[in-house]
Amino acid sequence: MPFYVRQGEIPHKRHITFKKDNGELYREELFSTHGFSNIYSNKYHHNMPTKALEVSPFEVNHGHTWQDTLIQNYKLDAKLADREGNFYSARNKIFFNNDVAMYSAKVTEATEEFYRNAYADEVIFVHEGQGKLYSEYGVLEVKKWDYLVIPRGTTYQLKFDDYSQVRLFVIEAFSMVEVPKHFRNEYGQLLESAPYCERDIRVPTLQDAVVEKGAFPLVCKFGDKYQLTQLEWHPFDLVGWDGCVYPWAFNIQDYAPKVGQIHLPPSDHLVFTAHNFVICNFVPRPYDFHPQSIPAPYYHNNIDSDEVLYYVDGDFMSRTGIEAGYMTLHQKGVPHGPQPGRTEASVGKKETYEYAVMVDTFAPLQLTQHVQGCMSKDYNRSWLED
Repeated sequence: MPFYVRQGEIPHKRHITFKKDNGELYREELFSTHGFSNIYSNKYHHNMPTKALEVSPFEVNHGHTWQDTLIQNYKLDAKLADREGNFYSARNKIFFNNDVAMYSAKVTEATEEFYRNAYADEVIFVHEGQGKLYSEYGVLEVKKWDYLVIPRGTTYQLKFDDYSQVRLFVIEAFSMVEVPKHFRNEYGQLLESAPYCERDIRVPTLQDAVVEKGAFPLVCKFGDKYQLTQLEWHPFDLVGWDGCVYPWAFNIQDYAPKVGQIHLPPSDHLVFTAHNFVICNFVPRPYDFHPQSIPAPYYHNNIDSDEVLYYVDGDFMSRTGIEAGYMTLHQKGVPHGPQPGRTEASVGKKETYEYAVMVDTFAPLQLTQHVQGCMSKDYNRSWLED
């Protein structure tokens, strides 16, 4: 994270005695990254966070790998994979490799279980719905079209006001999700030229500590394996915390896009980075202003990356037949671009209204059987002229 946050009560130095009114010690937990050499937070619990009554296996199935897929362009309606479930169990894995996994989810029910992804940072794009993210660090208001960036190891709950229409696009990162380095100065502050700034980032607000003894269910995810831990004490028992690791939110509507005289490459729409993949977004913007500009993207061949687009809202200039909740995958080594007629139709247009999230990976993606069940069979033929 680009800035330090301090909330609640903390001692004036780290790793010293910090006592309650009754003389007992608060329990300090260092929440660190990269082997104590990168950003971290210090949390102060009423009780030891290590106290567990029982650990047992837990089963969640997000989808099986589709074997022997063809290297080609894919379009799918992710909504066809919808099933009932809560904010973690309803997730359908669509694409994945060793660096990243992408899920769609229609959340239909609440849960009182706590959840922790132990091996991966999560970026949850809230396509539909609003509510609150509850964590050890406090409460974070969740709005439609928020990116929620949740560091690995965070214990949290995600609750919505109305479960009749909640849709998520979840990106699971096996490396740290970061604000791009070229958006920041040498001190970590976001530059004037960055497409968003610290004012756009929302952080949790610490609530009163919940000091309750019982049996509190915590679902932990370790890669593709789950376990259920029964905690002896409620995990949201912090009296204070400080540091640079915590969940945070950024809304896609606060992204300030770049505009050029001629068509800018997708990398100019960058929003987050991670190891071996990046996250970009497309938002409403004026088109290119060269008198002979072609606003539609040029045909291109992703030699070094697979490109996934999750369509959020609007009119997508490069093709017809796209609706909110659709996804496309354009794989490395296969050219793609506007369908016939869309290049010509874009000439002379002054602006676009479109929202989409893009994930570009630098290692090939594998597909799950959800793709097989949701894909448009004739997508590869959509570039053929009548």
